[in-house]
Amino acid sequence: MKQKMVVTERECKARLVPAGNPTVIPEGEFVSITQELGGNFTITWRGNMYRIDGTDAGAIGRKEMVLSFEEPSDGQISKQQVWDALETIFDPEIPINLVSLGLIYKVDIDQDSGNVNIDMTLTAPGCGMGPVLVGDVEYRVAMVPHVNDVNVELVFDPPWSRDMMSEEAQLEAGLFF
Repeated sequence: MKQKMVVTERECKARLVPAGNPTVIPEGEFVSITQELGGNFTITWRGNMYRIDGTDAGAIGRKEMVLSFEEPSDGQISKQQVWDALETIFDPEIPINLVSLGLIYKVDIDQDSGNVNIDMTLTAPGCGMGPVLVGDVEYRVAMVPHVNDVNVELVFDPPWSRDMMSEEAQLEAGLFF
């Protein structure tokens, strides 16, 4: 994608790449869109690179991703909705969702506290985008009704391998021969 300079149309949440630190970009700021993958946007602003979630894309003049969940009538956190939220998060370099890549190892829900605990891994232990992906998981899963807190733990045992990818993801990545 060719870089495109835009002006923020409203205040916008963003995360510093690769550290994942949250910030808010004010309305009326010039930013340069450098990448658009998996519904998220990588931009540069004031000499730094940031990631903007697709649900906030309207702030940079793009179509916002709408992520909404019907509230369960039992007042509980729906495990399926948590998994559905996880499937909307894409690796920033490989436009395949984290679930299909096999990066989500475990989801535990504590219904009493409203906490969701997730064990996930990265395609490589030294992946610089780890903090950003953790932020993506926390942000999107927190949109599920009745979720009060999301705790993500990066684990590297067992080490990730392409065998953990779904067959569809392997086809998409061109790994089936």
